[in-house]
Amino acid sequence: MHIKEAKSERHVLAITVDNEAGILAKIAGLFTARGYNIDSLTVADIAEDHATSRITIVTNGPQQVIDQIEAQLDRLVPVHKVVDLTEEGPHVERELALIKVAGVGDDRVEALRLAEVFRAQVVDVTTSSFIFELTGSPDKIDNFIGLMRELGLVEVGRTGVAGMMRGPEGA
Repeated sequence: MHIKEAKSERHVLAITVDNEAGILAKIAGLFTARGYNIDSLTVADIAEDHATSRITIVTNGPQQVIDQIEAQLDRLVPVHKVVDLTEEGPHVERELALIKVAGVGDDRVEALRLAEVFRAQVVDVTTSSFIFELTGSPDKIDNFIGLMRELGLVEVGRTGVAGMMRGPEGA
């Protein structure tokens, strides 16, 4: 007997919620209960009166599990709306990262050259290190970090993915 394993896919979920204590723990618990990891999580206040927040979650899982998580999220009282940006169509994803690189000589020059190619901004500099600020797709940031590993990567801080549907309609 062969057990067919479901294909795991990357999904970006945009969840609009009441801005109340404990909602983030409830949402994270839905993923934990199923053994699925949250790859990225961002939360932002989106209302003038601070009553509503948007949670953006990047996760991987079989479509059936993602559908189940969406349905359970929809049933939580403080959740207003759940949108799978991946399923809805064209969308934009961006992330911000701070990347510290230490180096001297040719490595230092190469780090600056690559930063220019990737349009990274130097936000701090010492005689032996740089901190670069880079905004872009997660793949762009991953590629830059990979190149910096060879040149003296020290530390990385990432905000997590923010995503939005393209076009005039809101998610």
